[in-house]
Amino acid sequence: MQNLRLRVMRVTDIPAVTSLNAEAAPAVNLLSEEELASLHGMCDVALVATDRDRAVIAFLLSLGMGQPYESENYRYFEARGVRHQYIDRIVVRESAKGTGVGRALYESVFERARERGATEVTTEVQLDPPNPGSVTFHEHLGFQRVAEQHTRGGTVRVALLARAVY
Repeated sequence: MQNLRLRVMRVTDIPAVTSLNAEAAPAVNLLSEEELASLHGMCDVALVATDRDRAVIAFLLSLGMGQPYESENYRYFEARGVRHQYIDRIVVRESAKGTGVGRALYESVFERARERGATEVTTEVQLDPPNPGSVTFHEHLGFQRVAEQHTRGGTVRVALLARAVY
């Protein structure tokens, strides 16, 4: 994929990000434009990747500690008492998978975590419904499973993951 660009997500990207997020369901939960805009406002790392036509082909949203985010998964990591940088979601369009864009987005989060003095980067992957591609991606990046929990009223089971910042 030539002319791939990473840049800071803008409010004007929210419609495209909402659409890309919907394409990835059920691997990620659906969010309205308003919900995504609210989440975007809490993130200290919000990035998009665009192709040569400047279309959004991937995005990542990540929060530092102490945000008023009500996600069950974020709250789990907040309660652990470990300095962390939480990745709420990453979505890569099918045509862009395998290009390294996901790894590049994650490297930006690790850099931010180092800047903030976080000791780990945290996230979760769905186990039921299964998301084996995400599990493999995170294993290759060195994430370790620290727990599992049911979310969304027991309809989804996730693995809660962490990787040390070094």
